[in-house]
Amino acid sequence: MLKSVLQSDSRFGVVRWDPIAKRMADVGCCAEVIKHQTAKDGRSNIVTIGQQRFRILEIISETPFVNALVSWVDDDPISDQTKLEELKHSVSTALKDVVSLTAKLTDSEKLLPDSLPDFPRELSFWIAAHLGGPVASEQQSLLELTNTFQRLDREYELLDHTRRQLAARTALKDTFSNADQTNN
Repeated sequence: MLKSVLQSDSRFGVVRWDPIAKRMADVGCCAEVIKHQTAKDGRSNIVTIGQQRFRILEIISETPFVNALVSWVDDDPISDQTKLEELKHSVSTALKDVVSLTAKLTDSEKLLPDSLPDFPRELSFWIAAHLGGPVASEQQSLLELTNTFQRLDREYELLDHTRRQLAARTALKDTFSNADQTNN
């Protein structure tokens, strides 16, 4: 497949396979190969960048790999840009809190990139791509949303829930650390 991709425009589709339903998702993402390295045994390492979302309209062929007719997916227009910016700010704050609390809880240095995406739509996709843990179905749900506000709102719910859990765990850790120091 990689050879075919590199001979064309270096782009291919990435679609989630649902192991429970045993089927491909209807929405995927176009990825562009920006760097590749092929080993002597034929295996390859690739670096890609996600681009445009698509919806599968029809499977054209399944061998040697799946080819499909797709349509591009865009987000719906948002009428209240002020409300969207406020939500983006809340999501950014929750994200920074989660990273900070995680670093404190694990006694490690956890940092966000120097510059997070500034536009709400791009930030929502960045967060969806960087969710940690076994969250493939949640990431797929976020990918399928065509409303930036709804996507950011769901991400805020996830981040706020995580932030509250981490804050409680951090408070417990601090309490026990202080108790240990008092007893010694």
